[in-house]
Amino acid sequence: MTTISPLLVVAAALVDADGRVLLQQRPPGKPMAHLWEFPGGKVEPGEGPETALIRELEEELGIRTHASCLAPATFASEPLGDRHLLLLLYVCRKWQGIPEARHATALQWARPAQMYALDMPPADLPLIGLLDSLI
Repeated sequence: MTTISPLLVVAAALVDADGRVLLQQRPPGKPMAHLWEFPGGKVEPGEGPETALIRELEEELGIRTHASCLAPATFASEPLGDRHLLLLLYVCRKWQGIPEARHATALQWARPAQMYALDMPPADLPLIGLLDSLI
């Protein structure tokens, strides 16, 4: 029997007043370079998902939010080499600061329907339809 190690990742659908969602473009040299994704990252050992997402949003975008502003929305499950990705997606409508691309090549605001035309990681694609119905 093969043991597959899970990889827990959190991401945010940051929604602005116009119903657009912030996406970031993965930089060159990283896995899945140039693809558009929801901001977020890995949950570190001993860290809760909400704490990890708050940390990642500050590191990646320079914004601050609170756990009470993170609404659990859905998850994605995807094989990823010798690991299995479990992606937890939260919707966030309140934060402090202006998002800036600290680790990404670029940022863009897009409506969920527009996301279908973007190159996104396979695990993110099933999340678009749910976002479209929520926003």
